[in-house]
Amino acid sequence: MDREHYDDDQLAFGEAFRAFADKVIVPNYLDWEQAGSTPREVFREAGRGGFLGMAVADEYGGGGVDDFRFNQILGEEVAAAGITGSGLGLTLHNDTCLPYFLSYANAEQKQRWLPGIVSGELITAVAMTEPGAGSDLAGLRTSAIRHGDHYLVNGSKTFITNGINSDLVITAVKTGGAADDRRGGMSLLVLERGMPGFERGRNLAKLGLHSQDTAELSFTDVRVPVENLLGEEGDGFAQLTRKLPQERMSIAVSALAEASAALAETVHYVRDRKAFGKPVASFQNTKFVLADVATEIDVAQAFVDRCVDRLRAGELDAADAAKAKYYCTELQGRVMDRCLQLFGGYGFMTEYAISRRYADARVTRIYGGTSEIMKSVISKSLGLG
Repeated sequence: MDREHYDDDQLAFGEAFRAFADKVIVPNYLDWEQAGSTPREVFREAGRGGFLGMAVADEYGGGGVDDFRFNQILGEEVAAAGITGSGLGLTLHNDTCLPYFLSYANAEQKQRWLPGIVSGELITAVAMTEPGAGSDLAGLRTSAIRHGDHYLVNGSKTFITNGINSDLVITAVKTGGAADDRRGGMSLLVLERGMPGFERGRNLAKLGLHSQDTAELSFTDVRVPVENLLGEEGDGFAQLTRKLPQERMSIAVSALAEASAALAETVHYVRDRKAFGKPVASFQNTKFVLADVATEIDVAQAFVDRCVDRLRAGELDAADAAKAKYYCTELQGRVMDRCLQLFGGYGFMTEYAISRRYADARVTRIYGGTSEIMKSVISKSLGLG
C-alpha cells in the first residue's frame, strides 16, 4: 500500500543514511556482534553525515528540523539494513535522550552539550532502571543529596543502553520528597564520563542485540555540579512521563520495521528454496502465513504513521503511544516466529539474518515499558482505573 507519509526530504535523508550504513556499518556488523559493542567512531561518522540531532537548532550544529519522520525513516533503514544492534545506539541517542536536552536543558547547558551530541563526540544514555526498580520507576533508590553547589550521588543502575560508550548519562535520582510520596522528589541529573565515583560494570551478555553495549552503572559519592540538573529539582517523574510517548513510538517504529524487513527476507527465501521438488512459496501454508503477516504489518503501519503525525503535532497521548508500542512489539514477535519457521533448519543458523532478528526482537516487549504496563496504560484511558 502507498503510504504517502514521507516527503522528498525524508526520502532523501533515508537514502543517504542507507548509503552511510552500507559503507560504515554493514561490512563490520557481524564483527561488532561478536565483539559485543559498536565502536564510538560510528557516532562521530554519523554526526559528520548529519544523522544525529536532526531536531537540534542550527546554532548548535543540528539539522534545525523538529520532525520525527526523519527519526522514523532512519529507524526503518536500520531494520532494512539488518544492523539492529548498532542502530539502536543511534536511535536511542536521537529519539530517547535528545528530547530531554531539548526540553529541559537551560541555555548554558545547551551550549555546553548540544554541539557534541550532534557531532557524535558526546554519546548519550538514560539511566532509569535499577536492580530493584524496572517497570516500577517510582521505586528507584539512587539518591542525590545536595551539598552547596553540588549533589552527592549514590546508587546503581542496570540494563543501560549505550552504558559503556556514553559520555552523558541522564540519571533518575531521588533528591528528596516525603517518605510516603513515591513519585515526589525525583530529579534528572546528567552524569558525565570521568566523574570520580562513577563506575561502569561489565558489558552485559544478552540474548540478542549483541553489538549494542549494555551495562551496569554504579555511583559512589559522585560529585555532580548543580549545573548538571535538568529542569527543576523534584520534577523528574513528570519529565520522564512527558517523554515516554516518543520513546515508545521509537520502539514501535523499529519493531514494525523489523517485522517488515523479516517479511521481505522470507518472501525472497521461500521463492528460491525448494522442498519436495517445488518452491516453498508454492505451498498453501506458506502463502497463507505470509498473507497474514503482510496484512497485519500494513494495518499496523497505518496506525503508526498516524501516531507519528500526532506526535509531530504535539497531540500524541500516552494511551495511543502505548497501543503502538504494545501492538507492534507483540506483532514483531509473532512475525519473527512465523517467518523463521519458514526457513526451516536454516532459520536457526546465525548466518541468516532471520535468526538474529528473532533474538533481537524479544526485548522490545520488555524495555520502554513491558507489554503488561502498556495494557495498564491503555486500560486507564478507558476509565478502568
